[in-house]
Amino acid sequence: MKHASKRGAAKEVLQLGRPVKAPTSPAAAALDRIPNPHPKARYAVRFTAPEFTSLCPITGQPDFAHLVIDYVPGPYLVESKSLKLYLNAFRNEGVFHEDCTVGIAQRLIGELKPVWLRIAGYWYPRGGMPIDVFFQSGPPPKDVWVPDTGVAPYRGRG
Repeated sequence: MKHASKRGAAKEVLQLGRPVKAPTSPAAAALDRIPNPHPKARYAVRFTAPEFTSLCPITGQPDFAHLVIDYVPGPYLVESKSLKLYLNAFRNEGVFHEDCTVGIAQRLIGELKPVWLRIAGYWYPRGGMPIDVFFQSGPPPKDVWVPDTGVAPYRGRG
């Protein structure tokens, strides 16, 4: 079994295994990537952020979401600590739900060059209305099992 060397991966990973300061904004956040150790295998990777937070760009009030990010890796995998720091950088960012969800997808696509990527943003209600935002880079590969996001639609107390 051939794996990426630790030395080669170390060039791309700047945050894992060492203390880092929280990024001041999503734009300032570094997304570390590592070489895909199985570039010829087709498989899906899922990250779930059930307590994602950003700010309303108009009122400054917090907005909360449950994000589910699925991707089929190409040449790279995202390093999870850097992804957590990137997502946490939205806590002080004023951004609309749609811009936030699609922007995260576009940043990951630009950094990772995945075969396929999907993000589901289940935003909690503000003003009595939840806004769910979904993006995918194209149809999912037929040879990869991608499970349902597993997040039920908002039903209130009913």
